[in-house]
Amino acid sequence: MTKDPLSASLFEMRLVEIHRKHPWLKYDITEDDFVALFFPLKYKNGVPIRPDQPPEFPLERNIYLSVLVAFKQSFT
Repeated sequence: MTKDPLSASLFEMRLVEIHRKHPWLKYDITEDDFVALFFPLKYKNGVPIRPDQPPEFPLERNIYLSVLVAFKQSFT
């Protein structure tokens, strides 16, 4: 798991899918703002660090878990 722009793009695409999967999210946060909650990615020794729950917009547990699954699938 190193800095890979394709993996980052894949993660972004999966975040958009998560936003679209939960239609009520569009009333709370725009698609671009939802993606921006998790970007820019943080790296440590060239390895992406798992995103934390964003403090400015707390997500429901199942949505946050979907984000973590998308992150894991994108960067492994």
